[in-house]
Amino acid sequence: MTATLPWIDPRRAQALQRLLGERILIIDGAMGTMIQQHHLDEADYRGERFAHGYDRAYASTGHAHGDGCGCARDQRGNNDLLNLTQPQIISGIHTQYLDAGADLIETNTFNSTTVSLADYGLEHLARELNETGARLARAACDAVEAKDPSRPRYVIGVLGPTSRTASLSPDVNRPGFRAITFDELREAYREAADGLIDGGADILMVETVFDTLNAKAALFAVEEAFEARGARLPVMISGTITDASGRTLSGQTAEAFWYSLRHSQPLAIGLNCALGAKDLRVHVDILAQVADAYVSTHPNAGLPNAFGGYDETPEDMAAVLGEFAQAGLLNLVGGCCGTTPAHIAAIAQAVAAHPPRALPNLETAAA
Repeated sequence: MTATLPWIDPRRAQALQRLLGERILIIDGAMGTMIQQHHLDEADYRGERFAHGYDRAYASTGHAHGDGCGCARDQRGNNDLLNLTQPQIISGIHTQYLDAGADLIETNTFNSTTVSLADYGLEHLARELNETGARLARAACDAVEAKDPSRPRYVIGVLGPTSRTASLSPDVNRPGFRAITFDELREAYREAADGLIDGGADILMVETVFDTLNAKAALFAVEEAFEARGARLPVMISGTITDASGRTLSGQTAEAFWYSLRHSQPLAIGLNCALGAKDLRVHVDILAQVADAYVSTHPNAGLPNAFGGYDETPEDMAAVLGEFAQAGLLNLVGGCCGTTPAHIAAIAQAVAAHPPRALPNLETAAA
């Protein structure tokens, strides 16, 4: 295990661990929700660099263009591309969350792996999108931290779940078929992780895990990246309970999810997305009981309504998550789909009076 490696930045890593022992830390809210408020069209997503149906930056480097070129595909909805084409929007959203009280900002890199970028024909941008996304978040954190050096702000480099699953077949007629292999995922995650580290991330988070085998590939790649550098960053893992069954898509309960990944020695384990805070309560409670890591959650603002929106107000979410904190379940908390800076400000206020969850000594408890 590379847990024995030194920290890339010992001062910041040690300060983070100290803060986690002092109070519940606040993660930011949804990026997509905020981007939607800008009502961007295809031209906005493309910006100048992709305005002519191809990537100008790669026009003279052997990147193939033509009728089948992915750069000519529609890019509207490719939110990670905005790191390159509309960086001021992404930076502005980061700053809004920091001003709302977030201690930790997630990079806009949820889909920045070659696997997910293949949907847009932009696999060649994976490394650049991760590095740029981390740099944008780093600059926003540094600017806010400079105004109040007593309160450090941290960049969480996000490694999303990809659009493929390594455990399940997408073809009901071929249960043994897999659309992707462990090694293909590992290679994609390694490229993304290296970009995030180079861009200045303080933490790496394997997020919205619906398939534990995908997460294992990501964590393997992260460890490879650390070993190559001879130093490491803290790592967070956040799974997603997909429905009322209380299981991930690959069939694990929250407890099984933890024990499948405990060997990676994460800084924090948690749950996000898919469900609102009320429905996640029992599963976060289980993690708080079994995990000897910090516990995080960043739920959706309730379940999607008939129009695909989210109805829970900042006050609704804050009341529920405040109860999580009062019950001693939380070390880190924020928001996922449907949440805004107003949600994060309300959540921060609701948990401020409660101490963080104390890490259990499971060996003593077992004895």
